Amino acid sequence: MKIGIIGAGNIGGNLTRRLAALGHDVSVANSRGPHTLTELAQETGATPVPVEEAARGAEIVVVTVPVKAVPNLPSGLLDGAAGDVAVIDTGNYYPRERDGRIAGIEDDGTTESRWTEQQIGHPVIKAFNGTFAQDILDRPRPAGDPDRLALPVAGDDAAAKAKVRTLIDELGFDTVDTGGIADSWRQQPGTPVYGLREGVDGVTKALAEASPERPAEFRG
Repeated sequence: MKIGIIGAGNIGGNLTRRLAALGHDVSVANSRGPHTLTELAQETGATPVPVEEAARGAEIVVVTVPVKAVPNLPSGLLDGAAGDVAVIDTGNYYPRERDGRIAGIEDDGTTESRWTEQQIGHPVIKAFNGTFAQDILDRPRPAGDPDRLALPVAGDDAAAKAKVRTLIDELGFDTVDTGGIADSWRQQPGTPVYGLREGVDGVTKALAEASPERPAEFRG
């Protein structure tokens, strides 16, 4: 499968490593340009490209950039992607330590991923946002393994969500359906499931225990 990854930080870099190792055709981009990704490309076999080209022909696009950087992504970011492209949003809103206050999230009660959808003009599937980056490399397990971790996944497009859940299964993790993007607050920072290393039962329980009120430390 052709996969475009926008952002080569901890999550983006490790997804590049794993997905390329699984045999996918991976293109990776960052804000600093392809020349800064030479080492990652040599390590993984992924193709470094400008951000504007990362989604070209892609069946899955991973957007893994700071939330404050989402509005700066180029317009037409998904032009040239497959017609049924699934877009994964791994982002988290950290108003105090990184992103500054975003009124569209805090004043309107919009979930972080809904706000991202509005910026890029395309539905997203929220996944990997509470996952430790190193776990992507170190913690995959075969299906049925009692130590297999589960990741929450939210989204409104059933077909796109199914595609993403299949990919996560291939990566070596179970998934739990959080619901639609309107319900994705259940996996935002400060919720019980955020950063949780548990299987399906533990993740399901944590999602049910979440509160829609944004914790004070995650308000700007």
